[in-house]
Amino acid sequence: MAGFRVRPEVAGELGDNTDMDTTVHPPVVRRLHHVFSGWLGDDIVESFPCYLVTTDLATAITEAGLSGAWIDEAEISLDPQFTTLEPEQAAALPHRKWLRINGAADKDDLWQDEQAQLFVNARALAILKTCSLAHTEIVPK
Repeated sequence: MAGFRVRPEVAGELGDNTDMDTTVHPPVVRRLHHVFSGWLGDDIVESFPCYLVTTDLATAITEAGLSGAWIDEAEISLDPQFTTLEPEQAAALPHRKWLRINGAADKDDLWQDEQAQLFVNARALAILKTCSLAHTEIVPK
């Protein structure tokens, strides 16, 4: 199955309330807290090893029945410097959901490799392309 590597914008970092096992690589995240320090407008962003999507993209993924991921809640915070320096951008930030990847290559629509890089097949890519991806790099596998 052909795939595409998806490299979203990194728009922040894991927050203090993230619960993860760092004894393995990639780390296993049990609870995600993401702190936005900026945002360029894409519907998917990354904070290693996790991915966040807008509720619109989460709905599109769910309605399409894409395999290899499920949508979960995440705690979202804004870095005070982001809200001070980019108040309009911070105010425009849409609600986010955690895109939890559990798929396998050549079996599911979404999966991660051993480095936690996101991959999608053509079916999933078509769904992603219905949203804003201006700062997301997509490379054929």
